[in-house]
Amino acid sequence: MKAIPILLLILFFECCKNKEAKITKDDDGYYTCSMHTQIILHAPGKCPICGMGLVFRKTTRQLDNDEIQLTNQQIKLSNISVDTIRNNMSGNQIQLTGTLNFDQKKTTAISSHVMGRIEKLYFKEEGRYVSKSDKLYDLYSEDLNNAKKEYLLILGKKSTLDNSVIDFDQLIRSAKNKLLLWGMTEQQVQHLAAAKETGVTTSIYSNSYGYITSLDVKEGDYVMEGGSVLHLADLSTIWVEAQVYSSELYKIEKNAVAEAQVPGVNQKFIDEKIEFVNSEVNPDTRINLLRLSIPNRNRELKPGMPAFIIIKNPKHSMISLPIDAVLRDGKGATIWVKTGNNTYKYRMVTVGIENGDRIEIKSGLRGGDVVVTTGVYLLNSEYIFKNGANPMSGMKM
Repeated sequence: MKAIPILLLILFFECCKNKEAKITKDDDGYYTCSMHTQIILHAPGKCPICGMGLVFRKTTRQLDNDEIQLTNQQIKLSNISVDTIRNNMSGNQIQLTGTLNFDQKKTTAISSHVMGRIEKLYFKEEGRYVSKSDKLYDLYSEDLNNAKKEYLLILGKKSTLDNSVIDFDQLIRSAKNKLLLWGMTEQQVQHLAAAKETGVTTSIYSNSYGYITSLDVKEGDYVMEGGSVLHLADLSTIWVEAQVYSSELYKIEKNAVAEAQVPGVNQKFIDEKIEFVNSEVNPDTRINLLRLSIPNRNRELKPGMPAFIIIKNPKHSMISLPIDAVLRDGKGATIWVKTGNNTYKYRMVTVGIENGDRIEIKSGLRGGDVVVTTGVYLLNSEYIFKNGANPMSGMKM
C-alpha cells in the first residue's frame, strides 16, 4: 500500500517537470510586474518583491529622436489618419485683379524742334485721335523765320550768280535741311520756294498718330527747343497690369499663359503671354508688376478700365498633400510620416504652389511614403509633451 502513494508522488513531479519544460523563452517580449517595472524576466512567474503574477509585455524597438509612438486610444482620440503618397498631374490657376493701361512701347511725345510761341492749337482736348500729317499748331519763331529768309536769299543768289565759283547747291541743301530739322515738311519747303514769302507763323504737322494722352501747352505759351507739346498713344494694343506680392511670385511659372477678362466687354483674351514682370521690388510695398499685352481691335478697351487676369500654370507631375497635413512656420515646413505600428516620424519638406485645399511638396517625400493627413497638430503637441521641445525648433534653412 505504501508503494501507491510513492508512485503518485513520482507521477506528480514528472507532470510538473514536463509543464516547466514546455515554457520557453519568448524573444518578442518579456514578463514584468505591474507594480515593480524594474523586474524583467523571460518566463512567467511571480514578482519576487510583492508576489503578484507577472504580466507579458511586447518588446518595442528603440525610437529615434524624431519619432513618437502612440497607443491605439491616443490615435483614436487624436483622429489621426494617413494616406499613401502618389504622384499626380496638377496645374494651378491664379486670379489677379488688374487695370488697363497704355502700351508704353506705342506712345509718342511731340516736341518742339525750335524755340517759339504757340499761336494756335488745333487739338485742345485729351482723348482726341490725331492722324499722321494732321496740323497740330501754328508756331511763331524768329529763328525759324530767319532760316526761311536765309533759304529764299540763297535761292535768289543762285538765280543771279549761278556762274560764280560759289557752290549754291550745297548752300541750298544745308538751308533746306535746317528747315526740315526745325519741323517743316518737304511740301512746306517747296511751297516756300514757290511763293517766296516766309509768313509770320509756321504750321507744325504731326509725324505720328494716336490718341492724345496729355496736352502740355496752351495757346500763347512759349516752348523751348525740345519742349513737350503733347503725347500720343496708339491703342491698337493695350497693357493689362496687375500687382503681385514678391512672396507669391514663385507660384507663377516661366512658361505660364494667361487669360484676360474685362468686365463689360464681350471678349476674352486667351493664351496671352506674360510679357514683363518688374525686376525691381518696391522696398516699401514688396510688390512686383505683372503685365500682359492684348489686342484692342475695335477700340473698346480704354486705359483705366478694370480687368481680371487668370494665370494658368502648365500641368506637371507632382506630389501634393492636403494643406492641413503640413505644419509651417518661419523656419520651414514639416509633415509626419508613419514609420511603423503606431509610430510616427517628423520630416522637413519643401513646399511649392497651393491649389485649392492642397499644396505641392517639392522635396522631402517620395511615392509610397505613408503620411499623416489629419491630426498633425495633436501629434505635434504630443511630441512636445513627451520630449519637451518643438520638432521644428531645430530646423536649419
